[in-house]
Order: sequence, then structure tokens, then C-alpha cells
Amino acid sequence: MNLNLNPIHIIGGGLAGSEAAWQIARAGVPVVIHEMRPVRTTAAHKTGGLAELVCSNSFRSDDPDYNAVGLLHAEMRRAESLILKEADAHRVPAGSALAVDRDGFSVAVEKALTAHPLVTISRAEVAGLPPEGWDSVIVATGPLTSPALSEAVRGLTGMDALAFFDAIAPIVHRESVNMDVAWFQSRYDKGAEVEGGGADYINCPMDKAQYEAFIAALRAAEKTEFKDWEKDTPYFEGCLPIEVMAERGVETLAHGPMKPVGLRDPRTNTRPHAVVQLRQDNALGTLFNMVGFQTKLKHGEQVRVFKMIPGLETAEFARLGGIHRNTFINSPRLLDGTLKLKAMPRLRFAGQITGCEGYVESAAIGLLAGRFAAAERLGATQAPPPNTTALGAILGHITGGADATTFQPMNVNFGLFPEIDARDGKGRPIRGRDRKKALAERALADIDRWLGRTPLAAE
Repeated sequence: MNLNLNPIHIIGGGLAGSEAAWQIARAGVPVVIHEMRPVRTTAAHKTGGLAELVCSNSFRSDDPDYNAVGLLHAEMRRAESLILKEADAHRVPAGSALAVDRDGFSVAVEKALTAHPLVTISRAEVAGLPPEGWDSVIVATGPLTSPALSEAVRGLTGMDALAFFDAIAPIVHRESVNMDVAWFQSRYDKGAEVEGGGADYINCPMDKAQYEAFIAALRAAEKTEFKDWEKDTPYFEGCLPIEVMAERGVETLAHGPMKPVGLRDPRTNTRPHAVVQLRQDNALGTLFNMVGFQTKLKHGEQVRVFKMIPGLETAEFARLGGIHRNTFINSPRLLDGTLKLKAMPRLRFAGQITGCEGYVESAAIGLLAGRFAAAERLGATQAPPPNTTALGAILGHITGGADATTFQPMNVNFGLFPEIDARDGKGRPIRGRDRKKALAERALADIDRWLGRTPLAAE
């Protein structure tokens, strides 16, 4: 403990900010959490408590062997996460998922931070950029960042990706696409010399009957409703939900994101009536984005309707689509590998504002931001975790692994991990559950090496 060190300032007392503060204080560095609630409220929060869970009480799957979220839980426990510690302590029955008593969880997180001698909690809004005297700041303001701070960040970065309806298209695991039906091709076989070229797309073709059946299913499918605090934010015409476009006419999508021009099925040398294009979404080439398929369909309906698309009959989705109000920055373009803002390195970003999606992922990025900032304050260097780990995979994705031109919020999933050369008894590459188990085992071994200690006995 070194009370003579200048404190690190954290703007935002949600899950990411709370976790970052805990990691900093554990390292022996003073930290100040600036939380504007309850002095200034938001449209979504109900209390002034730290780490308030707004939309759900679930931290999703707790299975560390076959689920990337459960694996992230396990890694965070090894890193002595406050969020996971209190989630475990306030767990409620939810099968294999980790669900918590919301109120008890928030109270316990705040109590732990308040009791720590190196943590100070300031109940006031930080309007605009933080004072110049704050030489190390973590911005962890979440999807409801205050207008004043949003505008300050927008002015600093020159980016537009703040405070709008975040239009998310589904992402498919490349290995689950049926390439006996689909094929690789860019429109007119154009390359990097033209705008939008330079990368092959996976093309899933439809004849007229298939297309019309798809449009009918799309129109009839159940949609989600906007929350009260989202209803006043209008759609942008350039990112309309596909079901809204479909309502404008049967052929609207065939002349929009599903237009087949410049494409021919190599097996028949014919142009399909419509085409669903999938564009590579990560540097590893394991994930492909459904181009133009942002949607408000319920998740179960998305799986049902999108599996009608030829080539996606057995598709596995790394992320399903959605449209909701969000505030996030284009992290692959703006942040370095330790979450520093390139335009102003005294600022780090953490949580959902970085473009990670979900409570657990937000807390995980807070954990890393806290460790990076504390190490820097102590004159040390904290290398990022290996990209073979869940922590490293989600960090790597948002700080460079994702395509900056199409960047959208992402949950942790096994599609973000590098491939593993693991084989069965007959020398064949392992797949499915066996592959996930191998990826998880490699991740836990690598996170233990990164943390510099052996696995906990309880794990």
C-alpha cells in the first residue's frame, strides 16, 4: 500500500468501474470512483448503488468447459475478481447459469469497495473530459454515458459511434456454414482497387420460391419491443431492421442487402434471385457477419428464420442480431492493446463503452483496465493476457482483432479464440464439444501462467 501515489480516477461505478477499482486497490494503488448517481440519474437505473444490474440478473452460463462465458467466469475467479466473488456469494437457483440476487449483489460490491482503505467514492458527475491534473483515468460509463461526456469524447476522437441505435447483425461460425451450397465471391469479382472490395464474401443463394418463403417468415416472426428509454431514439435509414425493410415490399430486400447483382453461382453459372452475403468479421477468419441483417426479431425467431437460408441450415451463431440504444467507441481504431485512447493516452476505456457486450464481458474489460493502470502507476508493465484465453480473446477482438469498418458490440465466444491443433485417437481434428473442451483447457493453463501462479485448489 502506497498512500503517496497519485490516485487513478475511474468515471463510472458500474460493473466495469467497480471491478477496475478493486483490481487497482488490490495492487496497492489509491483509486477514486466517480459515480454520478444518485446526484444525476439515468433512464434505466433504479438506484444509486454501485454495480447495479439493469436489464437482467443473469451472468449467463457458468460452465467453464463448454461455454466461453463460463470460461471467462473461471478466469476472472482466478484473477480474484470482486464481481465474480460477490456473484457467487449472492447466487440464486438458475440451473447451470450464474444468476444473482440483484440488490444483495450491488450492496455487497459497494460495501467491499467502501471498506477498502485505498478506495474513495465521489458522488458527482464528471461533465466533459476529466481535469488535466488527472494523469490516469479509466472511462467506464457504460451504454448510458452522460451527454456531456459523450460529446467530449466525440470531439476528441472525431468519431460518430456514440449514443445511437446500435444495429447488430448476427454472426455465424465459419465452420458451420454449408459450403456445398454457399460459395466465396465478391461482387463482379472486384478486389481491393474498389470501395468495399478486397475481401471475399460467403454467398448463400435463394431462388424465387425460397426468397418469398423467407420474406413471409420474416414478416410473421415475433419482434422485441424497445424499452421506454429507447423509444425516442429514431432509426437511421441506413441501418433499418431487415423486418422493417421487408414490410416495405416483397422485393425490397432483393434490391437491398440481398441483391444478387455481380454474383453467379459457380455450380450452375446462374444468378440467384437473392443472396445473403456473409463478410469476415475477425482477423482469424472464424466468424462471419450477415451483411445488412440487423434485426429486432426475438432470438429464438432469428435462429428459426435464418436457418431457412440455403447454406445456413445447420448454422451456429456466435452472436444474434439486435438493435438498441448504446454508447460505444470504435475501439479497434481508437484504443491500443492496453485500452489506452491513442488520441489522449492518459485515458483508458473499459466496459460496454469499448464495444464488449454483456455484464461479464464488461467486468472483464474493467478487470484488465484496472490491472494495466495499476501496473503503469507502479512503474511496471502488464502485458495483455494471451489471446488463447477468454480474457485475451475479448480484449484482442475489441482492440484490433475486429474489423474497424464494421465494428459492433460482441460477446465472448469460442470463435474469437485461435484454432487449436488437437486430434482424436484416429488423428482427425477434434470438433464440437471436444474442441471447446480443448480450447478451455488451453485457456486455463495459459491464464494461470499469465497470472503467475498455479490453479486455485477449489477449481
